[in-house]
This record gives sequence, C-alpha cells and structure tokens, in this order.
Amino acid sequence: MADRVGDPAIAAGGLRKVFEGTAAVDGLDLAVAKGEVFGLVGPDGAGKTTAIRMLCGVLPPTSGGARVLGFDVVSQVEEVRRRIGYVPQRFSLYPELTVEENLLFRARLYGMDRERLDRQRQRLLTFSRLGRFRRRLVGKLSGGMKQKLALAVALLHEPEALLLDEPTTGVDPISRGELWQMLLGLAEQGRTVLVATAYMDEAERCRRVGLLHQGHLLLCDSPREIRREAGLTLLQVSCDPLLAGREAAREAAGVRWVEVFGDRLHVAVEREGAAAGLRRAVERAGVRVAAILPMEAGMEDAFFELVRRRERGG
Repeated sequence: MADRVGDPAIAAGGLRKVFEGTAAVDGLDLAVAKGEVFGLVGPDGAGKTTAIRMLCGVLPPTSGGARVLGFDVVSQVEEVRRRIGYVPQRFSLYPELTVEENLLFRARLYGMDRERLDRQRQRLLTFSRLGRFRRRLVGKLSGGMKQKLALAVALLHEPEALLLDEPTTGVDPISRGELWQMLLGLAEQGRTVLVATAYMDEAERCRRVGLLHQGHLLLCDSPREIRREAGLTLLQVSCDPLLAGREAAREAAGVRWVEVFGDRLHVAVEREGAAAGLRRAVERAGVRVAAILPMEAGMEDAFFELVRRRERGG
C-alpha cells in the first residue's frame, strides 16, 4: 500500500480535479518510492492523464496537494519541472526537424552547455537505438521510434524522476517491449518512473500499481497482492457461439461475472467445482462447449472484480 513508502519521490494527498462540475480525479492519495517503477493503471476516462498532469505541475489541482522530489507542484512548480522528465500522451516533438535537431532544440531550452550536450546526445542516441536515424525527419519515424525519441528527449537534462502518460499507446508489440526494457533499466539506475497505462499486461511489469476507476483509487499494491486481494475463482470457457455462451453463463447458479477475453470467456464463480453446473447451464441454451478449465486470475480479472465490489459498495 502507499503508506509503506517512508520517503517517497512522489506523494499526493487528497488530490482532486474538477472539470465543469465533474471530478476527473477525486481524492487521490499516492506515494511512489525512489527508484520504483509505479504503474497508474485504468481504462480510458479513469483519470490517469489528469493525475499525471497535476503531478507534473501542468494542471493545477482543484483541491488537495502533491510533492515531487520534495517540491510542491503548485508553489514550487519550476523546481519540479527542472527535476522531472515528462512524456505526454500526445507526441509533442517537431516532425519537420530531424531526430538530432529535436535533441539540440530541447537542450537549448534546458540551457545545457556544449560539453554536457555532446555527452548526453551520444549516450541517449545509443540508449534509444536511434543513432543511425539521427538525421531522419521525425515525421518519418514509426510510432515506436517516436516514443523512444520522446523518452530520450525527456532524459536529456538527467531528471531524477520520469512521468509518462500512456507512452505505448498505438505502438507495435516489439517496440512496446523495448520501451519497457528501457524504463526498467532506468529504475535500476535509481530513477523513479511513474507510468500511466491502460494495458494490464504492462501493469505486471511494475513493482507496484495503483488501479484507477472513474477518478478513484481502488487499490494500490504489487500486482501479486492485487490479484490475491481480488480472491477470484476463475474458469476459462471455450464455447460456440461465444456471445450466446456469455449470456447463458451469466444466468448459471454461483456465477459472479462473465467477461469475453479474445475467443474465450472468463467466468468468476463462487466456489471451486462449479464447472459441471456451468457446462449444463450453457449447453441447455444450445451452445456447444469445447472446454471449461480452471485458470489463474490476471490483472484484468482482478480489476473487473474490484470495480464490481466498488459498485456494490463492498
């Protein structure tokens, strides 16, 4: 939980942001340890972008407060910005400039001297594997290469903490994996990494995760502990037709919820040994059942369960 962090690099208390009477983030309490990879996880509209922007000092909170690297995000915002690297959700570099020109332009904004710039430029081009593309126009890069460049630019001034807003959205699977290897490597160097993502498989890569839903923090812990907290007994059902099977499964005795995952169903049940009754209920609806197998809950399953508990007031 957040209160286990003794001297956090990023801390928020009661952080709230209201737009036109609607709270996008509502009472967020958060603590991210130094050198930690922390995931702020939730679907679109959960409040991830709003939370990241407040923590970067881009967006002032309606109420509550936050400190990043010991500095207040409102009253000491310039100190915060000097010490963090921020990768926004929307790509913000210049497509008409080359990879190297974008690095040089940002270095001038940071007021970096020539010696430091030369050292950092070469190191980051190597780190991001963009060295052989240094003279390519950014507008001609792939989505994954653009995100690697955005990360390199955010690291140019050697920040102590990185805040990234859905950096892998729209990026191919290979580039996603490479980006995550880069982030994990930065944490090993002692940098704090806070990353917002809608991908539950990426949540598994984080040391700890905060699950956001409609602006509220559902739970904050390690992925393993979040799965344990959900306490699910799950069955994986292969059937045809799938959607008819889903509707029939929802009506079966002892079923808590049913979700479609690819070409199969994930069915949360009250107890072990429910497979036989579930099969009978689905087959009675004229659905052919190929297999019903027990399965281990993943982060997405845990998220569904925790959201339902909140909606039930549990």
